[in-house]
Amino acid sequence: MPKAVWNDLVVAESDDTVLVEGNHYFPRAALRDDLIRESDTHTVCPWKGTASYYTLEHDGRTSADAVWYYPEPKPDAELVRDRVAFWKDVTVVD
Repeated sequence: MPKAVWNDLVVAESDDTVLVEGNHYFPRAALRDDLIRESDTHTVCPWKGTASYYTLEHDGRTSADAVWYYPEPKPDAELVRDRVAFWKDVTVVD
């Protein structure tokens, strides 16, 4: 089962991921709410739409904008609606 791991913590875990452009998109419900806070960062993907971000925080450690999601994905990217993906120092393992 795919897991997103950060600093030896499982941030998300689910057997219901969608693989898009090499990234596992986990259901939003699989993401641990106790480790995240909203970020003001936004980026734009030409085909998925505008991405929003979460920052991970735990035990004095922070990984800014390590989690992204598309609150209103474009029609061709509906498969990522209500899902999150990871980068930076988060490792996704199967």
